[in-house]
Amino acid sequence: MIRFFPCVAALCLATAGAAQDLGGRARYEGGGIVDARRGAADLTLDLSQGVPWRAFTLVDPPRLVLDFREVDWTGADAAAMDGSEAVERLNMGRYRRGWSRFVALLAGPMTITRAGMTVDDATGRAVLGLRLAPAGAAEMAAQSGVPHDPRWDPPPAKLIAPPRSAANPRPRIVLDPGHGGIDPGAERDGHDEADLMLTFARDLRDVLRRAGFDVVLTRDSDDFVSLEGRVALAHEAGADLFVSLHADAIEEGIAHGATVYTLAPDASDAASEALAERHDRDDILAGLDLSGADDRVADVLLDLARLDNAPRSRALAEHLVAGIRNAVGTVHKHPLRSAGFSVLKAADIPSVLIEVGFLSTEADLAHLQDPAWRAGMAAGIRDGIEAWEIEDGALERLRRQ
Repeated sequence: MIRFFPCVAALCLATAGAAQDLGGRARYEGGGIVDARRGAADLTLDLSQGVPWRAFTLVDPPRLVLDFREVDWTGADAAAMDGSEAVERLNMGRYRRGWSRFVALLAGPMTITRAGMTVDDATGRAVLGLRLAPAGAAEMAAQSGVPHDPRWDPPPAKLIAPPRSAANPRPRIVLDPGHGGIDPGAERDGHDEADLMLTFARDLRDVLRRAGFDVVLTRDSDDFVSLEGRVALAHEAGADLFVSLHADAIEEGIAHGATVYTLAPDASDAASEALAERHDRDDILAGLDLSGADDRVADVLLDLARLDNAPRSRALAEHLVAGIRNAVGTVHKHPLRSAGFSVLKAADIPSVLIEVGFLSTEADLAHLQDPAWRAGMAAGIRDGIEAWEIEDGALERLRRQ
């Protein structure tokens, strides 16, 4: 016997009550999205079992979002699953512990016209089917938005940071392993940026703690944390320094060696601008609703606060480059850069983003997998922070109070 669980509503498509009783963890077993008649697109996902799910759309840019509790996407090939001209890109993966997410970036406005899940009583296998139809921008906007339901809303990311010790006057450092969960970052030869940076962040944490620093991570598992959430977690932890860790890939040319970025309204070069746009776009590709995120008055006040903080971030970047060069012998040919990275926008915390290496370069990828090389890089970062700490302490009395 096959049971059918419909999922149709005006603003969002959420699981019917019967479907909410399903549980466990499903595996993706096949399916994808293909073109249908009159510009529509049909999505079919074959799952090992039925699980609670919901679907909704977002605009700016137009996206379809499916949430599950939960689906293991191992083996899913986003490129192979996308067989529709209505879809520009698919993303899927773990969103947060207990939640997984599927996001389709659409080529134009569309609305969900039908959706449902069938579950075979004999095998437990499930098939989710959904149709998207072309729509006007106003029509899609009227039917879009993140549904707010306490049964579904995952709790905000929390940073479990121990209380500050009065006996340890050294800075508290928040390390931010880039990407995670639904957003793996750059990928090459079966390795992805999210996993490599989490491994390196743990190595760096241990090196810094042995030097006496107080260190916490924005994530210590394969979870997605939004850019805004990472900055909020740094404030929650009472960070004195914020260091975001990445290992990007470039499509053309060869690049290798570490690069250290600071925040600037105008990027130092075209490559830095493109990198910042790509990093910021990861939030969109994870299905976040960024509408209303821009508060012009708040931005002006924050910019004023950054006038005091920006020189401290630049000094930190300079010391980090020197420390890394001394420890591993080389850095990128243009190691100091700036761009408008959202993750660096904490107005009151010196913040840098370190591109530890480039996954697109074979030597850098090998380095990132080598524990001995990672130990040297971590030692270089530690040395840079210690040199900055000495200089910053000496200049503290000169700062505007």
